Amino acid sequence: MTATAAFRAARDFLLARRSDQATACAQFRWPDLPHFNWALDWFDAELAEGAQGGRPALRITGPGAAERSFADLSAQSNRVANGLRALGVARGDRVMLMLGNVAPLWEVMLAAMKLGAVVVPATTLLPAADIAERVARAGIRAIVAGTEDVAKLDRLAIPRIIVGGAPGCHDYADLLQAPAAFVPDGVTQGNDPLLLYFTSGTTAKPKLVLHSHLSYPVGALSTMYWIGLQPGDLHLNVSSPGWAKHAWSCLFAPWNAAATVFIHNQPRFSAPGLLEAIAAHRVTTLCAPPTVWRMLIQHDLAAVRVSLREVVGAGEPLNPEVIERVRAAWGLTIRDGYGQTETTAQIGNPPGAALKPGSMGRPLPGYRIRLLDVDDRDAEEGEVCLALDPPPLGLMRGYLDESGGIVPVSGDVYRTGDVAQRDADGYLTYVGRADDVFKASDYRISPFELESVLIEHPAVAEAAVVPAPDALRLAVPKAFIALVAGAEPSRATAADIFRHLRARLAPYKRVRRIEFADLPKTISGKIRRVELRRLEEGRTGRPPDEFREEDFPETRG
Repeated sequence: MTATAAFRAARDFLLARRSDQATACAQFRWPDLPHFNWALDWFDAELAEGAQGGRPALRITGPGAAERSFADLSAQSNRVANGLRALGVARGDRVMLMLGNVAPLWEVMLAAMKLGAVVVPATTLLPAADIAERVARAGIRAIVAGTEDVAKLDRLAIPRIIVGGAPGCHDYADLLQAPAAFVPDGVTQGNDPLLLYFTSGTTAKPKLVLHSHLSYPVGALSTMYWIGLQPGDLHLNVSSPGWAKHAWSCLFAPWNAAATVFIHNQPRFSAPGLLEAIAAHRVTTLCAPPTVWRMLIQHDLAAVRVSLREVVGAGEPLNPEVIERVRAAWGLTIRDGYGQTETTAQIGNPPGAALKPGSMGRPLPGYRIRLLDVDDRDAEEGEVCLALDPPPLGLMRGYLDESGGIVPVSGDVYRTGDVAQRDADGYLTYVGRADDVFKASDYRISPFELESVLIEHPAVAEAAVVPAPDALRLAVPKAFIALVAGAEPSRATAADIFRHLRARLAPYKRVRRIEFADLPKTISGKIRRVELRRLEEGRTGRPPDEFREEDFPETRG
């Protein structure tokens, strides 16, 4: 069986069982692919050639609008691969890709795969100092960027390839003058390196995560299954380039399913503008992070006539209130899923699965999940771990150490660093990062659980709960709160939030202190609770703008 046929068989197995998670998980096997190049053996061989080559693979609206068929992208990526080769980029060389959602982003991704180069995705939000650090840490040999970021690259002593051109740099347009026929310089081993990601760094310095030609391209079959993608779908994933979720759902998962990737660019994010695009272009499947879902439900969703069949959320756990608001407006249930930069989708609620409020679902095909307690014993609440006998194909090859060597995943399990609970039916509910869960009055507190209740209050846009030192209880839950537009950070608002919490939480779980503040975030938009925790630990007295539950006897009913 050829590599293309083996991959197709695994994909078709999952497509045929999209509403039967039990059978899919019990019978699915990752394809055996000792040699595999997804861009050549799948995208070119299956999608670009033959009858469906003329179908749209990519549709971009707004700034940078473009449309490419599968055949178009195949030919364009061949030219880019030949152009990069002419500039000296060879198999194994690391190329930083720092572009927005423009067609060249996808052309370079495919080209690098064909060439055997390692892509290091980077967000355009990076400042010059961070770019220079990443170039040094990752051993970057060339960078592809846009004209708007040229000034950040001045001091880099590597080839700079600029979409739109710039003095002293290579013009991306010149790469497109290369021949449209590409011949690889050898066979791609399945475990050859393909992607090198910097993590978002929510609790520490970003790590370098290395993925292979199998782990993300083939591993994304689990992501395709979770989303419920089908051939011919028009799939919109709200994600910025430079982060793993972009590769998950703007590249591998939709094209594994032979779906069209849809992008709606906006100079400044507008929820009404996104909703209009979803309706006008008849988007069928939508994935968005909780932050975007929270913005969307601020508008009259029921007035928007959509063609959506599947809606999912990822990046952080979804709050039950958001799910219910979307269900009431569209009759669709947002299905939660869970994964990491280090993996593809591990856990989720695929189409047709019975849903449980607050649960992120059950293990997806190809993944076996164990929950281990602090003594490394299997438990019903513990750290989410992946069984490694054998390892799932969607797991990274390892982290890169400071010397550039690979630290492979070893042992019986891979530890995610996240804590979850499992119920009698096997559903997993997110508790929090292992570093974020804390004790107050000897009770274990899940920040996410309390934050979910907080954002149900109409004045609360976002919240982060951390332990605050307390002489009696050792620690009490404290919430740092960002308010919605128009809400006042006043005593009256704090009192109303305390009433809200008292009505919904058991006494031992209640937030005892509130501070209105902007929340520190990573460049990818994830809240850095670690900064807030350090802030609290370093304080020697009560902050002047802190509100405490005991200050409001009227809220105790």
